[in-house]
Amino acid sequence: MDLADFLINVHPELPMNERAQLEDEIGHMEGVVSACFNPNHPHMMTVTYNPDAISSSKVMAQVGKHGIEASKVGL
Repeated sequence: MDLADFLINVHPELPMNERAQLEDEIGHMEGVVSACFNPNHPHMMTVTYNPDAISSSKVMAQVGKHGIEASKVGL
C-alpha cells in the first residue's frame, strides 16, 4: 500500500475543541491512516491516507461540511 500526505491549513483562531473534533473525525474516515495537528503550528493538520481508498478532495469536502475554511497544501 502506497501512502500519501497533505496538510490542511485552518484558520489560526479555530477553537481547540473544534480542532480536536476535526482531527478525530478525519482520522476515522475510511482510507485515512492518521490526521493530527502539529503542536508547533496548531493551524496545520497533517493527513496521511491511502489514495487507493480515499482522495484528498473527499477529506477536504468533509472539512467543508463543518463550515471550516481550510486550504490544502501538498507535501
